[in-house]
Amino acid sequence: MSLSEHLMMSEEVRSAIEGNKPVVALESTIISHGMPYPRNLETALEVEKAVRDNGGVPATIAIIKGVIKIGLNNEELDFLSRNKILKAEQVKGHIRIVPNKDDLEPVSSVPKNNILKASRRDIPYIISRKLNAATTVSATMIFAEMARIKIFATGGIGGVHRNADKTFDISADLTELAQTEVAVVSAGVKSILDIGLTLEYLETLGVPVIGFGTEEFPAFYTRVSGYNVNYRLDTPEEIAALITVKKELGLKGGVIIANPVPEEFSMDKETIDKAIEEALVKADKADIKGKDITPFLLAEIKNITGGKSLETNIKLVLNNAKLAAEIAVKMCE
Repeated sequence: MSLSEHLMMSEEVRSAIEGNKPVVALESTIISHGMPYPRNLETALEVEKAVRDNGGVPATIAIIKGVIKIGLNNEELDFLSRNKILKAEQVKGHIRIVPNKDDLEPVSSVPKNNILKASRRDIPYIISRKLNAATTVSATMIFAEMARIKIFATGGIGGVHRNADKTFDISADLTELAQTEVAVVSAGVKSILDIGLTLEYLETLGVPVIGFGTEEFPAFYTRVSGYNVNYRLDTPEEIAALITVKKELGLKGGVIIANPVPEEFSMDKETIDKAIEEALVKADKADIKGKDITPFLLAEIKNITGGKSLETNIKLVLNNAKLAAEIAVKMCE
């Protein structure tokens, strides 16, 4: 089978790409893993609307029944928002689907409509088994590049986890940024990560970190991190020019556009840091690691902050979708 047989675009997205119209890729883990139902579905629709309202065509990406879908319809968004989340892991030399730590099920017994979480390493398995998966930052970048989409809006990228010197827990998002030519608009990285080491690792990989209207790298829930971006640019035109020149020079890899959460929705740094520390202690006691750590911490932080962190999350994603659409418009010009 050829790539075209594995990848299906909506007619709207295909027409926009062929007509050199601005398209913005959107990930799907925020729907299946990032928020509770029905707020996840509402947010997915709001994010697509934010892209449209600012001149772009939204292309939410996921794997449905083993097919890469670029541009989900409302029925597919609803499907992702409602279904049970699973993860694939190695158990005694055999791949199994693990709904939770106490309930191991062989692949053959897993209903086909359950939702996995896809990073680069998971893609061949999920597609060959004709399973369903939401795409992480890394998988969304890969599929966006396949579809010739140049820019992608998300909430926050993954990074180097705290205590990575012992665990070697470093997100595949970072290495994807080093090799895949898609610009990523995000509100920085979540402060559950080691922000300093994340920025050092990005420097090693040669990934430019651009601050939109800021010299300080944002920390997702808050505009404050104590770390600087590489360069500050203040308009979508300037960012579009940088992305275009990078491509013209043949420089591989992506660009991070760090877009701080709007001031009125930014959380107090001390408050969010305290909530994160409390959530990290709970995760450590429960021995939660790997792909499970981020959704666990986000849920705990939401509970600790009385839901404020979830509302901040939603606002920053909408803000990133708006900026990505504005940049996409300028890139097409």
